Amino acid sequence: MPEISVRNLYKVFGNSPTKALNLLSHGQSKEQIYEETGLTVGVQNASFEVEKGEIFVVMGLSGSGKSTLVRMLNRLIEPSAGEVLIDGEDILKMNKQELVKFRRRKTSMVFQSFALMPHLSVLDNVAFGLELDGIEKSVRDERALDALAQVGLEGWEKALPSELSGGMQQRVGLARGLAVDPDILLMDEAFSALDPLIRTEMQDELLKLQDRHERTIVFISHDLDEALRIGDRIAIMEGGRVVQVGTPEEILQNPADDYVRAFFRGVDPTGVISAGDIVRHNQPTVIWHTPQGSPRATLEMLNNRDREYAYVLDSKHHFFGVVSTDSLRNLLESGTPGEKKNIEGAFIQEALVVKDTECLQDILPQVASHAWPIPVIDENSVFKGVVSKNRFLKTLYRAENGDSII
Repeated sequence: MPEISVRNLYKVFGNSPTKALNLLSHGQSKEQIYEETGLTVGVQNASFEVEKGEIFVVMGLSGSGKSTLVRMLNRLIEPSAGEVLIDGEDILKMNKQELVKFRRRKTSMVFQSFALMPHLSVLDNVAFGLELDGIEKSVRDERALDALAQVGLEGWEKALPSELSGGMQQRVGLARGLAVDPDILLMDEAFSALDPLIRTEMQDELLKLQDRHERTIVFISHDLDEALRIGDRIAIMEGGRVVQVGTPEEILQNPADDYVRAFFRGVDPTGVISAGDIVRHNQPTVIWHTPQGSPRATLEMLNNRDREYAYVLDSKHHFFGVVSTDSLRNLLESGTPGEKKNIEGAFIQEALVVKDTECLQDILPQVASHAWPIPVIDENSVFKGVVSKNRFLKTLYRAENGDSII
């Protein structure tokens, strides 16, 4: 079951939201509704799911509704209609006491503004939420110190916020969110106020924290590079609507509409698309230790198919090597007449493999420098196919022109 399920969620700002909802159901746009009623549609019919332990990035241009959306996930903004299910429980049905408990125990939020209290030490800032929850001082100080250690601020617990750089202050804000040990971390443009270098450092810090303790993170951003760097999946918002949800690779390869296509135009696909996304199983393969896998039979097969290279596998399709018509001929012509030859003697020594999870940027040197299509294997060394120069270049061309890569 997903950790978060959002179903048909709406937010209308104004005194008569039902009027706007009715007009939306009759096909009127948010612009028409505003002109007619003065009501502002912030989010309309948003539906998506967030799996436990994933970083789910919501992004869009200013005014797209992303910050409104994340604030409805803990009811800092009250939805006008729809459902927000956390572990199957609809938080819209919680009373005030249940909601306060939910916010303190289940979720935490990190904002763009550091929102540190200037008169409190770093330690007391981090422990503030625990203090509100009535946790005794020794326990909350211990948890706050642990959170500070997680974000690399050991030794700064007695400092005041004014003594810290902007990046360090944001680390304190992140530590405050971590101190309550939430299952769900909501981050609203948390790194947007930082300069690019510090922002990258904070992104790295977040990914390190996620490696050590997988939390469900909903991360709001307007920065596409940031979304591609940290997001397991991305939701693209436009005009209050969620127009597409998918992995960076899925969205880049198959944008839902022109808005999404324009959003991703200019993205370097080699850093997003993996070898497994463009692999093709269109090259001859032979099974080692079978009659068909003998050097002579393999050479005849390649000549008959007018192919130059073959990929040698075992019976379970584990990859062993690449042979060519030239390497096979050289093997067969070497040694004494009638000598039994093993196809291993024809393996091209420079033929290295790549993993299906490697991005195109990483495999580019091999694709560019070798004549044969590059063999691709999975984590179990099972042969998945090849990536050729032609396939690589076609992928780049289609990505640059906003076409589907599949």
